[in-house]
Amino acid sequence: MAIDQKLLSFFLLQLIHLLLVINLSNGQGLKLGFYQKTCPAAESIVKEVTHQHISLAPTIAAPLLRMHFHDCFVRGCDGSVLLNSTKNNQAEKDAGPNLSLRGYQVLDAVKSAVEKKCPGVVSCADILALVARDAVGVIHGPFWDVPTGRRDGRISNGSETTSLPPFFANITLLKQMFAAKGLNEKDLVVLSGGHTIGTSHCSSFSNRLYNFTGKGDTDPSLDLNYIVHLKRKCKPGDTTTLVEMDPGSFKTFDEDYYTLVNKRRGLFESDAALLNDNETRAYVKLQAATHGSNFAKDFAVSMIKMGKIGVLTGTTGEIRKHCAFVN
Repeated sequence: MAIDQKLLSFFLLQLIHLLLVINLSNGQGLKLGFYQKTCPAAESIVKEVTHQHISLAPTIAAPLLRMHFHDCFVRGCDGSVLLNSTKNNQAEKDAGPNLSLRGYQVLDAVKSAVEKKCPGVVSCADILALVARDAVGVIHGPFWDVPTGRRDGRISNGSETTSLPPFFANITLLKQMFAAKGLNEKDLVVLSGGHTIGTSHCSSFSNRLYNFTGKGDTDPSLDLNYIVHLKRKCKPGDTTTLVEMDPGSFKTFDEDYYTLVNKRRGLFESDAALLNDNETRAYVKLQAATHGSNFAKDFAVSMIKMGKIGVLTGTTGEIRKHCAFVN
C-alpha cells in the first residue's frame, strides 16, 4: 500500500508539472507587431476592413467578439471555429452553442484583403483576434494590444464545444470552466461584461419566464418587472424573436451591463449567477456604483489573457489560405 501511495504521489506531481508547463506555454511565441517585417500593413488592413463592415452593420460587433471567445474556449485560439464541416465531420461552427454565431463574411473579407497584400503570411486565428478588438473599437469600446503570431489549427470538432460555458450555468460551473482555461473569477466577471452588446433569441432564456423548475414557474432571481417586460417580447415557444441583452444601448460598448445585473435584470442565468459569488458580486456592485470606472481597462487585460489560451505558434498548425478550409 505504501508503494502504491508513493507511485500515486509521483504521478500526481508529474501531472501537476505537466499542467503548469501547458499553462505557462500559453502565449509563448506571441508578440506585439509579429508581422512587422513579413506583412507590415496587416493590422491596418484588418482595422480598415473591419471598420467598413461594422460602420454599416454595428450589430455584427457582438457576434464577432463572441466568436473570438468561442474560438479560444475550444482547442485554444486557433481559428478552429472558422472551419467548415466536412462529409465525415461536424465542425465547431455547426454545433449547437455556435449556431447563432454571425459575421463570418467579415472574417472572409478581411482575410481576402490581407492575402492580396501578403499571401500565406497572416493566420486566421490572428485575424479573428484582431477583428474582435477592432469591431469593439468601432462601437466605442476599449482598445487592447493584441500580441500576434498564432497559427491555425487543422481540427474542428463540434463535440468539443461542451467546453463553452452555457447560458444556464451556475456560478460553480462558470468558475470551473474558466479556471480550466487559466482564467480566474475576475476574468469571469469582466469578460461577462461583453454582454453589454448584442442580442439573444428568446429560446435562450424563456425557461426563466415560463418553466424554470418544470412547474410553469419563473426564475426567482429575475426582477419581477423585468419578467413582465420580457414576457411581452417573448411568448411561450418563441424561437425567432431577438431581445437586446443591454436594453437601450445594445449597440454601444459600455458599463450598463453591471447596472442591469445588479438590479437582477441580467438576461441569462449565467449573468444572474455573478451575484452568487463574493468576488464576482463585489465587482458587479463596484462597476454599477462607479459607472464602470475601470471596466474598460479590466476588459482589455482579460481579453489579452484570453487571447493567449492554447495558441499554436512556431511550426505547429498552419497558415490557412482560406479560413473555412484547411490547406
